[in-house]
Amino acid sequence: MSAVKEPILVCEGVDVSYGPVQVLFGLDLTIDSGEIVALLGTNGAGKSTLLKAVSGLLKPKAGSIRFNGSDITGIAAHRTASMGLIQMPGGKGVFPQMSVRENLRLACWLFRDDKSRVEEKVDETLELFPRLKDRFKTLAGDLSGGEQQMLTLGMALVNEPKLLMIDELSLGLAPTIVGDLIEVVNTIHRTGVTIIVVEQSINVALTLAQRAVFMEKGEFRFTGSTSELLDRPDILRSVFIAGASAVPESQSPSAGPTKSAVGLVKHQRRPAPGLDAPVVLECRDVVKRFGGIRAVDDVTLQLRDGEILGLIGQNGAGKTTLFDCVSGYHRVDQGHILLEGYDITEWQPHERARSRLGRSFQEAALYPSLTVGETIATAMERHLANRDIFAAALAAPASYESELAAWTRVDELVELMGLGAFRDKLVGELSTGSRRIVELACILAQSPSVLLLDEPSGGVAQKETEALGPLLMRVQSATKCAIMVIEHDMPLLTSICDRMYCLELGSVIAEGTPAEVLDHPRVI
Repeated sequence: MSAVKEPILVCEGVDVSYGPVQVLFGLDLTIDSGEIVALLGTNGAGKSTLLKAVSGLLKPKAGSIRFNGSDITGIAAHRTASMGLIQMPGGKGVFPQMSVRENLRLACWLFRDDKSRVEEKVDETLELFPRLKDRFKTLAGDLSGGEQQMLTLGMALVNEPKLLMIDELSLGLAPTIVGDLIEVVNTIHRTGVTIIVVEQSINVALTLAQRAVFMEKGEFRFTGSTSELLDRPDILRSVFIAGASAVPESQSPSAGPTKSAVGLVKHQRRPAPGLDAPVVLECRDVVKRFGGIRAVDDVTLQLRDGEILGLIGQNGAGKTTLFDCVSGYHRVDQGHILLEGYDITEWQPHERARSRLGRSFQEAALYPSLTVGETIATAMERHLANRDIFAAALAAPASYESELAAWTRVDELVELMGLGAFRDKLVGELSTGSRRIVELACILAQSPSVLLLDEPSGGVAQKETEALGPLLMRVQSATKCAIMVIEHDMPLLTSICDRMYCLELGSVIAEGTPAEVLDHPRVI
C-alpha cells in the first residue's frame, strides 16, 4: 500500500493581529500538492493577511503553519522563500527605477552567487513573456500595468516555487492581458507547482481554480469546488455592488456579459449630444515623452458637453498617460489642453480640480478606517461654507449650518450611488467594486463638469460590471457632466458611450461611434 502524501500546506487555528486589532480568527486550511486554489472575499476579509502569515511577513498570534512537512510558524520570509514558498505581491511588485532585466536579476537573490544560473533564469522568464523580452532595457516604471504584472510574476517564478501564492492577479488589467497571465499560470501549474491565487474576479477564479475558499471578516465562510460556489448566492451577493442582482442568479458570471445585462443598460440610453454641442475638454496635438518613447503621440480629441466618450486600446497604448496629462500629473512636451475654452496646459492638478475637472484612478485611494459617509464628507471639505476650526470647536451657527449642508449633500450622493447599505461601514471592509463606487461619489462631491474615469470595472466581478453601466448612466443624467472613460470591457463601454477613440502606441488610430470604431480594421 502506497503511503498517503502529506498536504503541501496546513494551517491550523491561525490567529493574526495588527496591534490590538485581530484580523484572522482560528483559520484552518489544507492545500494539497498540485492544487490551484482561489482565495476569494471582500476587501478587508483577511486574504492578503493570510498569505503574509504563511510566507512569514507576519507572525501569527496563535496557531501553526506547516509547509512541505516542516513547521514554519513565525519563520522569517527569506527562510520560507528558500524552502520554495514564494509570494507574488499585489499592486506595486516591481522596482520602477530599474530596468526589466535588472528587476529579474535582483529577483534571483536566493542564488545570486551563481551567475550562470541567474542569466539562465532571466532568459527563461523573458522567453515566457515575449512582451518583456522586447522591453528588457525599459524601466519597470515605464511599463504598462499589464507588463508590470507580467514582470512581477516573472520575478516570482525565477525562484522555482513549490507553492506560489499570487495576490490579485487580474486587478486593473485588460481581458487580453488577463488571458495571457492565466495561460502562464496554467503552464506553471502543469509543471507541478501548487498555486494559491487571491482574486476579486469570480470569472478569473472559475477559469483558474479547481477549489475556492471564501473569506469574510477574518473567517472562512465557504470551502469547496468553484462550481459549488456558484450555487451559493448568499456568499456571492456579499461582494456585489447594489444593482448587480438585476441579472438573474441562474446566469453564470463566468459566461461573460449577458444579453439581459447589456439590454438593461441600452434601455437607459439617452440621446447623444449633437455635433453643435459645446466642447468642454479638448486635447490639441498633445505629446508626452518618456526618454525616447512617445507615450502620447500628437493626440487630438474633443469631449462635448453632456457626452460620454470611450477611450480604448491595449495596455501600454497611452490611455492612462493621456489622463495624467489632462489632469496635470504629467507636463506635456508639446500641444495644448483646453477645459471649457481655457488653456490649462500649465495648470497644476489642484487648479484643474478647482475648475471642476474630476478624475478617478485605477486603484481607489480612500481612507480605510473611515466609514463611507465620513469618506464622502471628507471629500466635501473644499465646499464647506465655513471652515474655521474655532467656529467648529465652539459649534457656532455658521459652522453648524455649513456642516449640516455638507451632510445633506452626502445623503444625496449616498442615495444616488446606491450606497445606503454601506453608509456606516468602514471603507476597508468593502469589495473592490463598492470602493470604486465610493471613490466616484467622492469625485461627484466636487461637482465636476468633466469627469475622467480610469478603468472603473478593473478588478470587479462580472455582476458588478453589469450593474456599473446603469449606475454611470444615472450619474451622467443626474449631474449633466461630460464623461471620458478608459475601459477594457467592451460590452460595458459600447452600451454607455456616444463616441469612442482608440489609441495604439500613443496615437489615435480610430474615432467615431462605438460601432464605427470597433469595426475599424486596425482596431480589430
